[in-house]
Amino acid sequence: MQSGNRILVIKLGALGDVVLASTHIRRIVEAYPDARVTLLTSPGCSALLQGQPGLEVVAFRRHGVAEMWRVLSWLRRSRFDVVFDLQGSRRSRLMTRVSAARRRIGEKPCFAYTHSPPPGSDKQHAFDRLNTLLVSQGIEAATPKAWLSVPEHAVTQMEAWLDEHALAASQLVLLHAGSSRRWPSKRWEAACYAELAAELEHRGYQVIWIGAAVDAAVNRQLATRAGIDATGEFSLVQLAALGGHASFAVVNDSAPMHVLAAAGLPVYAFFGPTDWQRSHALGQEQQVLRHAVDCSPCHLPVCPPERGHACLRSITPAMVIERLERDGLI
Repeated sequence: MQSGNRILVIKLGALGDVVLASTHIRRIVEAYPDARVTLLTSPGCSALLQGQPGLEVVAFRRHGVAEMWRVLSWLRRSRFDVVFDLQGSRRSRLMTRVSAARRRIGEKPCFAYTHSPPPGSDKQHAFDRLNTLLVSQGIEAATPKAWLSVPEHAVTQMEAWLDEHALAASQLVLLHAGSSRRWPSKRWEAACYAELAAELEHRGYQVIWIGAAVDAAVNRQLATRAGIDATGEFSLVQLAALGGHASFAVVNDSAPMHVLAAAGLPVYAFFGPTDWQRSHALGQEQQVLRHAVDCSPCHLPVCPPERGHACLRSITPAMVIERLERDGLI
């Protein structure tokens, strides 16, 4: 049991990172059973942890000087006793320092923190790095299972959507061909996704294309070949509920990868420009789809033309089908 009356956890995003950190947040809540624990996160992530026992969620819009000033003022007024910075960005370090909490904890030694663990390997998965932080503070290490609960209303809404589209009895496969606007290099070729979807539907599966507004154009195009375009149809918690009805998912390295893995669905994810060892979804390291090339991971949002996106273009639909067969999923 830890001492302290008011505890703050800072984890602003991105969405997948918040999912990865959710079980660490749970460990912090459990370590302070008599304290008030507050999570400061972004509005897009807040729905994933709203309603969790022992946790208050405060959303912070990450753009604009006025909003930043409002949050810094709130931090000073709140008088937190302990702050866990699970973000580690310049912004979160500033927030941690401004809080003036007597105990301020971060991943690496820094002016903002009073406590941090010994330096670790940069090759560590984000989940393991946060475990190192917890253990350094006498908190039990988290287990690799996300702390997300799907509310009953999301389950009901999802079941209604499946009934409306006559999909309740179908073998569903979820495909996400998109990525954030900042990372087009994470995308497996749309033509490959189309070929994969056509083969899956030939084998009796119903493909559903998932994603947000940024994925609308590619999903619309792909749905003309096979599958149902469900762009923007689901909230994050509804997507997790949909994962409970699917057989498996094939996705790019993206937020849906983490949400669907958290729902317990087998998720096969493409990795090339990013490091799968540091970024795979919880419990999904055995389902990584990759082709080793000298320049991977490059961490470049756009692949230089001379490299021809070889890390992902070298993975064919036939290779993915073979992998799914080998794993007994099709």
